[in-house]
Amino acid sequence: MFSLFGFGLGKKRSKFGRFLDKNSITQQEIANESGVSKSTISRLCQPEEFEPTMSSAKKIIKALRDFGFSVDYDDFWSM
Repeated sequence: MFSLFGFGLGKKRSKFGRFLDKNSITQQEIANESGVSKSTISRLCQPEEFEPTMSSAKKIIKALRDFGFSVDYDDFWSM
């Protein structure tokens, strides 16, 4: 698996984490834009099955859409 240094650092990532890496979005940027804590964003980037609350998910999806991405909840997490 290809990974850029600085983004992903060779670690296994969730769908959400891979999306951020692929689009060069830092965890801090999405935390700032969404209002969701960086620790929550970090947990969401890990491969374990961690799902955000609906409130956090809405904030994250809105932030990504504000960045110009056409994304939805089920692109990253199962319902």
